[in-house]
Amino acid sequence: MVLGVAGGVAAYKACELLRRLLADGHEVQVIPTEAALNFVGAATWEALSGRPVHTDVFTGAYEVPHVAIGRQADLVLVAPATADLLARAATGRADDLLTNVLLTATCPVLYAPAMHTEMWLNPATQANVDTLRARGAVVVDPASGRLTGADSGPGRLPEAIELHAVAASVLADRGIAGRAAARDLAGLRVAVSAGGTREHLDPVRFLGNSSSGLMGWALARAAALRGAAVTLVAANVSLPAPADLDLIPVTSTADLAAAMTTAAQEADIVVMAAAPADYTPASASDTKLKKTGDAGLELDLVQTTDVLASLVRGRTDPRQVLVGFAAETPTPDHGLLELGRAKLARKGCDLLVLNEVGRDKVFGRSTSEIVIISAETARPPLAGSKDELAHRIWDEARAVRAAKVE
Repeated sequence: MVLGVAGGVAAYKACELLRRLLADGHEVQVIPTEAALNFVGAATWEALSGRPVHTDVFTGAYEVPHVAIGRQADLVLVAPATADLLARAATGRADDLLTNVLLTATCPVLYAPAMHTEMWLNPATQANVDTLRARGAVVVDPASGRLTGADSGPGRLPEAIELHAVAASVLADRGIAGRAAARDLAGLRVAVSAGGTREHLDPVRFLGNSSSGLMGWALARAAALRGAAVTLVAANVSLPAPADLDLIPVTSTADLAAAMTTAAQEADIVVMAAAPADYTPASASDTKLKKTGDAGLELDLVQTTDVLASLVRGRTDPRQVLVGFAAETPTPDHGLLELGRAKLARKGCDLLVLNEVGRDKVFGRSTSEIVIISAETARPPLAGSKDELAHRIWDEARAVRAAKVE
């Protein structure tokens, strides 16, 4: 891999990104611009990567690095990509080693812009981004937040964990780069739920589940990368939020139902990846419940709102696509597909994503295995990272949406 680093203060974040890429076992060649070395020096990059760092095309000229590096790379990732770097790349400049590599690379190229808000929103920068995407490059929209000094707004480099996830998905499936560059979900509004709800017994304790929110996060990240306007309803997820979306935190199943009902009103595609609790206490104590001798604790539980089924019942636009998730534990008498088809019939959604769950399966893990079913079909099982699978789910949802709109 090539990690290009342009001359912005966000260059320091690329150090953490480099560590994550190396931890995956990748060989990473860091190529900073001369300006980038004002922020993070060559010694740091060399120490972290274990490889020499150069910025010009003349060092080691006998190896023709300005051509060889691009030809050998499986991915070129530029983070941060400044306004200047984007402009030079869009116009085909070749005035340093990094821009030469960008011109000779035959692999996917991924840019992570970072700059002040005015620079990002300037029509010249937006035109350069459009040009790069039209040529097949993946450009991750920047996050909104604190910038240099007191400034705040869109233009912040996404966190390393986010960029690492995008890079890993593109490396795993080159087709993802094409769909991201084409922005094939542009013009669509999507609502995604993630995480696990909590039903409080008292101010301290709650009933919950093991959902980490990783799948919902991957779905939101993938949709934003492909151009959709994303609303992410997150139930108790302790992860950095993906860039360029509306995040709505919730706690209980009732909170989740209310937030998703509102988000679904304007959504073209709704994905219920969260794990809502099926039961909630009939009444919660206002004070912490105390132990009383050796006696146990009896709970009076009532069913919670069936969020997915209520979204199906409340659907007013027949073109809207509703995708549900089913975490199941198959038995010798009832297989995963049988359980899924029964749930799909009960819920009435367009697609259902089946997971077999259990100890050391799915929850909290970066990989999973899924089966996507509809009333008519069942796709073959898919296995991979949750980011890869998220793109497959969007492919299926987009196809259903296109069929409904025709």
